[in-house]
Amino acid sequence: MNYIVERRLEEKERRRAEIVDAAEAAGRDVGLDALTMDDVARRARLSRALLYVYFQDRSDLMFGLAERAMTMLHARFVEAAERHKTGLEQVSAMGRAYVAFSQEFPTLFDALARCELESPDPAECSPSEQACLTGGDRLQRQLVTSIEAGIRDGSIRGDISSAMLMSVTLWGFMHGIIQLTTTKTHALSHHGVSAKALIDHAISMITRDLKA
Repeated sequence: MNYIVERRLEEKERRRAEIVDAAEAAGRDVGLDALTMDDVARRARLSRALLYVYFQDRSDLMFGLAERAMTMLHARFVEAAERHKTGLEQVSAMGRAYVAFSQEFPTLFDALARCELESPDPAECSPSEQACLTGGDRLQRQLVTSIEAGIRDGSIRGDISSAMLMSVTLWGFMHGIIQLTTTKTHALSHHGVSAKALIDHAISMITRDLKA
């Protein structure tokens, strides 16, 4: 790759990142439901036409936000695995890292939740959708790796062949718990349940059910 081509690719990635920055900031201000491409263009100081060069529509932009969420989550999952010895400890730490991410970056978590409701055809998806599919695979592989490590070190019961099934189940369970604590706060309070208590109980259940 020659210098000019490399610089153009760097500039394209930089501009794309700036657009995602603008979308995230605007989403925090007005919420993703009210977010428009005009809002993002103004925030990024770009023309509407140039914005569409990078993201074909609002849905595509949501996948751009979700891609960022997955990249950040993957880094946190890796860090969680590196800080703990047994596979069970790693999986528990990943669950808490997921919760912490949702609380620190609610707009990105919201985008991720919305995009997880979609099921794009890999043969027809946009670059942003493809990046999300790839990012989701990386997250699952990281979780599976820790589950397999736990099975090998004896901290997690089961066999290696069930690691992926366990990973998908855990992801769905924790994702649902996080959504419950973020969207049903008043209902939980009505029943005398705090979000923190529910999350702690959910992680405790995961640990107990996985423990060998």
